[in-house]
Amino acid sequence: MTIQYISGEESGLFRPLTISNGSLTLRHRIIHAPLTRNRGVPANPISTPENPNRIWVPGDLIAEYYGQRATEGGLLISEGIPPSLESNGMPGVPGLFTPEQANGWKKVVDAVHAKGGFIFCQLWHAGRATIPQMTGSPAVCPSASVWDSPKECYSHPPVGSTEPVPYANHPPIELSVPHIKQTIQDYCNAAKTAMEIGFDGVEIHGGNGYLPEQFLSSNINKRTDDYGGSPEKRCKFVFELMDEVAKTIGEQNLSIRLSPFGLFNQARGEQRLETWTHLCEGLKKAHPALSYVSFVEPRFEQIFSEEEKDTFLQSWGLKDVTLDRFRKIFGETPFFSAGGFDDKNSWNIVESGKYDGLLFGRYFISNPDLVHRLAKGLPLAPYDRTRFYGPFEDNVFHYTDYPTIDKQ
Repeated sequence: MTIQYISGEESGLFRPLTISNGSLTLRHRIIHAPLTRNRGVPANPISTPENPNRIWVPGDLIAEYYGQRATEGGLLISEGIPPSLESNGMPGVPGLFTPEQANGWKKVVDAVHAKGGFIFCQLWHAGRATIPQMTGSPAVCPSASVWDSPKECYSHPPVGSTEPVPYANHPPIELSVPHIKQTIQDYCNAAKTAMEIGFDGVEIHGGNGYLPEQFLSSNINKRTDDYGGSPEKRCKFVFELMDEVAKTIGEQNLSIRLSPFGLFNQARGEQRLETWTHLCEGLKKAHPALSYVSFVEPRFEQIFSEEEKDTFLQSWGLKDVTLDRFRKIFGETPFFSAGGFDDKNSWNIVESGKYDGLLFGRYFISNPDLVHRLAKGLPLAPYDRTRFYGPFEDNVFHYTDYPTIDKQ
């Protein structure tokens, strides 16, 4: 039997889709993935080792970037936005916990809406994946779990230094229960602000080894109280977080990103199926009207090749694992997936019912007109990996200066 692939604007990627419990209608299903690009403006431009800048604001350049990639009825997910100073994992990342940051993000939202697009605010808490020099306070974690690699370093040298800092040199502190409650409140405050300034919804970053996934990961979460010790207890933080943010902004405006099989930031916990199955079943039961759910492909990994990732999956007895079980659990909730999609491998997926939409990351960076190129079968411009993570002296280069195909 020959399978006929339907590509371009005749494909299912260009069928409308309703999200947010029917309140938003997407005109296509090519979704801008959350992409940390570190292009924020420092609130304190004179940064010294004695008084380092720790807060960044989204400036006009970031608004230009998102506006360039917005399309009529298209959905963009913002880069990870820290809801507090303590939660920020990298320099150059604009948060959403000061009035100046809120004003900057409003410009971004307005730029997207001017093009007829929609944009969700992804809230991101780095947890233990940061250092005190970045936040001015100890890194936090479900447990005081030291990084198991003494050589794995923080992404950027501290201000005034050229030497990378090993995470293991700065073990995190264990979150107390009151600290957990305050952290959840930080998320709620940022989510409320996001909706007030015009974001169309909020996505909780629950993957990639950041704080929510640190609670889900048995190798990081060593707690013996209500927040750890079993798959069910390790889900408690995420359940409470989603419950409280849903109360704050409405579950129809809320979504979550998950990476059940990820390894990034040393998320190497066991009981993957048991933990994420319990999590997804609980989320679906408690919040049946979530706007959508977003997953990362099992074999896609930020730091390992597909072959290396397969070795890990096989060691867990998950050689042929897919996202199908989670798709089934969420039923009618719109289900998105990310992980290496391009102009060759993204066809027939929506038609098959496997996913409702696909997230594109790297090719959205180098192709501001990605939606048009996929619709018309036009070639994609290559991306420049060396320009992914700033800050740079020239933040424009290979950020907002990629031309549309008609300008090449």
